[in-house]
Amino acid sequence: MAMLQFFIAVDVTVVNVALPSIGADFGVDGHALTWVVVGYTITGGGLLMLGGRLGDVLGRRRILLLGTTLFGAASLLAGLAPSFAVLVTARLLQGAGEALALPAAMAVIVLMFPEGPRRSRALSVWAAVASCGLVLGFVVSGIITELLGWRWIFLVSVPFILVVLAAVVFLVPSERPAEYASPDLPGSLLLIAAPLLFTLGVVEAGEAHGTLPWLPPVALVGAVAAGVLFVRVERRSRNPLVPLRFFRNRPRVLANLATALLSAALSTSFLLFTYYLQDRLGAGPLQAGLTMLPLAVSLIVASVLVPRLLGRWGARACVLAGIGFTVLASAAIALASGLRATGPAMVPAMMLIAAGMGFGLVGLQYVAVTGVSEDDAGIASGVQRAADQLGGSTGVTLYVGIGFAPALNGTDPFLVSCSLAIAGLAAAGVVTWRISVPAAVTEETLE
Repeated sequence: MAMLQFFIAVDVTVVNVALPSIGADFGVDGHALTWVVVGYTITGGGLLMLGGRLGDVLGRRRILLLGTTLFGAASLLAGLAPSFAVLVTARLLQGAGEALALPAAMAVIVLMFPEGPRRSRALSVWAAVASCGLVLGFVVSGIITELLGWRWIFLVSVPFILVVLAAVVFLVPSERPAEYASPDLPGSLLLIAAPLLFTLGVVEAGEAHGTLPWLPPVALVGAVAAGVLFVRVERRSRNPLVPLRFFRNRPRVLANLATALLSAALSTSFLLFTYYLQDRLGAGPLQAGLTMLPLAVSLIVASVLVPRLLGRWGARACVLAGIGFTVLASAAIALASGLRATGPAMVPAMMLIAAGMGFGLVGLQYVAVTGVSEDDAGIASGVQRAADQLGGSTGVTLYVGIGFAPALNGTDPFLVSCSLAIAGLAAAGVVTWRISVPAAVTEETLE
C-alpha cells in the first residue's frame, strides 16, 4: 500500500521540474502546461469520493486492483504520448486510477489497525511516504529529465506498479461485496466540473490581453453553478457520494476543511520552490531537483517524531503547530524572493514546510478517519484524500495563478502568492481550533 501511495504521490509533483522540457518537445507554452499539473490532481480529487464509495460497495480489493491497473496503464501512455493532447489525456486517466486505488488502499490500512498507537503509527508511515513521494517527485524529475529525458518520469513507475498488483493479489484478502447500489455519476461529474471551470476562469482572468474576455466570468459562474448543483444532486440522490450522515460528524467535517486549506498552502510552496530555483536562479533540472533534497530528509525526520508527539500533545496541538510552521515557511519564501537569496538560503523554508506537512497533515488525517466502521471506511478515506488533492490544486490555481498573473505585472509574484497562502492558513487555524478532538487521539488513550 505504501509503495502504491509513493508512486501516486510522486506523480503529483514529478512533472513540475520537467515542464520546460515537455513544453519544448511539444511546442506549447506555460499557459497550456498548467493543465499537465492540475489536470491530474483535479480529476483524481474529484473522483476520489466515488472511488471510496465503490470500494465500500463492490469490495476494496477489487477496486484496488482496478484502480492500480488503470494508473499503471495511464503512466505507460503518458511516457509514450505522441502528442500533447495524449499526454494531458493520460494525466487525466492517471488521476482516475488514483481516485479508485487510494481510498481502497487507505481503507485497508485503517481497518487493519485499531484506533490508538498502532493506527497512529500506520497512518504516520502512510503520510510520511506520501510526503516523501511529493518531494522526491521534484528530485527524481530533475535527475531523470537531465539524464534520460522527461518521458522516463512516467515510465519508471510501471514495473513497480506491477509489483503492487502482484502483492495485492497475494496479500490483500478478498471480501464479500455489499448490496449493490448504483454509483452517483452525476455528482462525480459535477465535482470534477466545478474545480476545472474554476481553474479555467482564474487562469484566463490572469491574462493581461486575453483573446476571449468573456471566458473568465463565464467559467467562474459555471464553477459556482456546478458546486450548487452538486449539493442539490447529493441531497436528492438515493446513493450520494457523501451520505448526509457524514456531515453529522463535526470533527471529521472540520478536519477535512482544514486539510483543504493547509494543502492549498503546501502545494503552493512546492511550486514556488520550483519557480524560484529555475526561473529566478536559472538552475537546470538536475540542480533544481538536488536542491530539494533537504526537504525530503526533513520529512523523514518529521515522520519519526510526529507519531510520538501526536500521543503527547494530541491531534489539535500537532495540527496547529503544523499550520504555524507552514506560515513561517511562506514568510521565508517571500523574504528570500525579496532579497534575491541563493538556493541554499531556501533550506530553512524547506525544513519548515516538512514540519508543516508532518505535523499538520498527520494530525488532520487521524481525526478525519477516527470512528470509521467497515461500512464507511472507504468514503471517509475518499473524502479525506479529496480534500487534500482538491485543496492543493485549488491553492495552486488561486494563489499562484493570481500571484503570477500578467495582469499584476510589476508586483513581486512570490510575495503575492505567499500572502494569499498565509491568509488561507489563518483560516485553517481558526477551523482547527474549533475541532473537538476525539478521546481516541489523546495521550491517555494512546498510552
